[in-house]
Amino acid sequence: MTERREELLRAAVGQIEARGVVAVRIADVASALGVSNALVLYHFSTKEKLVAAAFTHAAEDDLAQLRTILGRRTTALRRLRTVVRWYAPTGQAKGWRLWIEGWAAALREPALRDVTRDLDTQWKAALTEVIAEGVAAGEFHCADPMGTALRLTALLDGLAVHLTSYAGSVSRARAQEWVDEALARELGLALEALTAQVQ
Repeated sequence: MTERREELLRAAVGQIEARGVVAVRIADVASALGVSNALVLYHFSTKEKLVAAAFTHAAEDDLAQLRTILGRRTTALRRLRTVVRWYAPTGQAKGWRLWIEGWAAALREPALRDVTRDLDTQWKAALTEVIAEGVAAGEFHCADPMGTALRLTALLDGLAVHLTSYAGSVSRARAQEWVDEALARELGLALEALTAQVQ
C-alpha cells in the first residue's frame, strides 16, 4: 500500500513538472503508471489532495537532502556554502519548475499554501541555525542570522524564477557569482575567503 502510494506521488510530481498544476489531471498520473484513475482516486480522493500530497512528498525529499548536508561533520561555513550552492538555481537541486508552479497555485489552494509555507519556514530555520553556529564558533560575523537567512533565500528564489522562466537572460555562472558575493557580504567575509572553501 505504502509503496504504491509512493509510486503515485513520484508520478504526480513528474506530471506536475511536465504539465503544470492547473493542467495536470488524475488521468495523467494514472496513465504515467499504467493504472486506473480509480486507483489514484482511491489513494487521494481528489486532484487537490493528490497535488498537495505530491508537493509534501517533494518537500520531504528536499528537506532530507538539507538535513544530510547540515549533518556533516565540518565547519558551519562549509555546510552553509554547500547548502546555498545546492539550493541555488545554479546547483544540483532539482525541481525549481515544480516549486514555481507550487507558489503560483498556492495563491488559490490553501492546502498547497500550507505545504509551501512549511517548507519555506523549515529552510529558513535551518539556515538561521547554521549561521548562528558559525557566529558562535567565531567563523564569521553576522548580527542577524534570521535576517541573513531571509535575504539569502529571497535572492535564491528570485534567481530561480528568473533563470527558470527567462532562460539565457542571466548566465548560471553570473548568478553563482552574485550568490557568492551576497553570502560573503552577509557573513562579513572577503569573497576570496568564501570561495576558498572546499565543498
